[in-house]
Amino acid sequence: MKIKVTLKRSYAGKTEKMRKVLQALGLRKIGMTVLHAKNPAISGMLHKVSHLVHVEDAVETTP
Repeated sequence: MKIKVTLKRSYAGKTEKMRKVLQALGLRKIGMTVLHAKNPAISGMLHKVSHLVHVEDAVETTP
């Protein structure tokens, strides 16, 4: 199962830990969206920055 993560708020003024989590998720600019597999590591990272991102289930299409 995949999840779609979008950066909704700026991380300016946030702690270095939060910046590194967003960098590890691949989010650099507001409005940027990335896809990740749902697993405990990603879930923990999203919990840490939940107030900055929007998370939703990705629609998986098979060819």
